[in-house]
Amino acid sequence: MSYVFAPAPTVSVPVVGRAERFPVHRVYCVGRNYEEHAKEMGFTGREPPFFFLKPADAVVAVEAGQTGSIAYPTLTKNFHHEIELVVAIGTGGRNIKAADAFKHIYGYAVGLDMTRRDLQNDMKKQGRPWCIGKAFEQSAPIGPITPVADAGDVPNAEIWLQVNGTDRQRSNVSKLIWNIGETIEHLSAAWDLQPGDLIYSGTPEGVAAVVQGDTLVGSVGGLGTLTIKVA
Repeated sequence: MSYVFAPAPTVSVPVVGRAERFPVHRVYCVGRNYEEHAKEMGFTGREPPFFFLKPADAVVAVEAGQTGSIAYPTLTKNFHHEIELVVAIGTGGRNIKAADAFKHIYGYAVGLDMTRRDLQNDMKKQGRPWCIGKAFEQSAPIGPITPVADAGDVPNAEIWLQVNGTDRQRSNVSKLIWNIGETIEHLSAAWDLQPGDLIYSGTPEGVAAVVQGDTLVGSVGGLGTLTIKVA
């Protein structure tokens, strides 16, 4: 088959202990999925889960032990970090029940949902989609994917982020409003999940701005650390 120009290479993420890489299909994100973060964003209670997407080329895959780099994006003066557990789907499906969800998971990783908060807030005020605040280049850094068998007790893992060595976010995955299984159940009712899908499961409280030169180090217990420099 010929194309009018060369297709972009497949976006992929390294896998712990394997030479093969995880090819990315779609990037789903869960909004306001920790209670304290929901409160700091002006919301309370267990609202129905909602989702937004990022393009695959938002992914910045960082090798274990390396420091990744992202550019400070255009148009914003309020560039926020959001540390997240990322769920990597290995077996697709539709209308997956929460009790069966873990059969569809290939592994887990540490990710960052980087956000142009001022642009997102402007779109919210106008009742317009806020893709411009979330779905831009380099907005989804991610560390290596750890296969399920090696990941440990992820549903009860500590999750944290430091900026320049100072704590910004610190919580536990057990505090998710909609847990991993429930999230997959709701998500798969709306979309056909596919192998290669990544689910950014939500961020705890403590989101705040970063500037050029900042170094972000985040982790989810048992999954190593993700280090990113804002260039």
